[in-house]
Amino acid sequence: MQVVYFNKKKIKVIVLGAVILLAAIILFSHFASSGKTPVVAEPIYQGADDKNLVAITVNVDWGEDVLPEMLSVLKEKDVKATFFITGRFAEKFPDLVKTIAADGHEIGSHGYSHPHHDQISTEDNLKDILKGESILQSLTGKKPLLFAPAYGEHGKTCLEAAEQNGNKVILWTADTIDWQNPPPDQATLVQRVTGDKLHNGTIILMHPKAHTVQALPQMIDAIREKGYTLSTVSYMLEQGAAQGEQANE
Repeated sequence: MQVVYFNKKKIKVIVLGAVILLAAIILFSHFASSGKTPVVAEPIYQGADDKNLVAITVNVDWGEDVLPEMLSVLKEKDVKATFFITGRFAEKFPDLVKTIAADGHEIGSHGYSHPHHDQISTEDNLKDILKGESILQSLTGKKPLLFAPAYGEHGKTCLEAAEQNGNKVILWTADTIDWQNPPPDQATLVQRVTGDKLHNGTIILMHPKAHTVQALPQMIDAIREKGYTLSTVSYMLEQGAAQGEQANE
């Protein structure tokens, strides 16, 4: 019979491997027993349902001609919103980004080049997020912790990249669909955000479009008349657990 001798180094490696394997088995057993599969953090569609807070988000990759008027309306109505801005927009219009931050609005990341996240790798997603983040941080002095993926695409590679960078992925509860051409009338825009989808924790998605700015005062007034307080996304999430389930269409 052949005798196999192990030195201390080999024993340590074997023990470490056994510990890692045991930990993996325990973790798998936990998720198996709970009926869940270990995945990256899920995107956030709304805030806590026990707080009467609502957040307006503005995805920005264009609209430099409209944003000043939008900011004016928000200032007049004393509303702080969350702006998700692409790095390429910030490069072209740094003073406008600085103005948004100076007005007290929250600035989140919208990546750099507005790619189709589900069509690129985790590595390429991360590169795009980091490039956009670097530009925004240089202009505002703050690392954007929230990330809104372009087109709302949030597949595995996108979520993995965001998690690796420590970002919360933010989607929406109510969509104004204001990017449609020809644009809908103001009443339609207002109804899309103040109808059935308006409730505690609602995240409203809009873009810097002229007809959106025209409807914005009515939206804000209608939201407040229904007893809701407008806040940034981060503040709303700080007030309670975020909800990962998408609102019913």
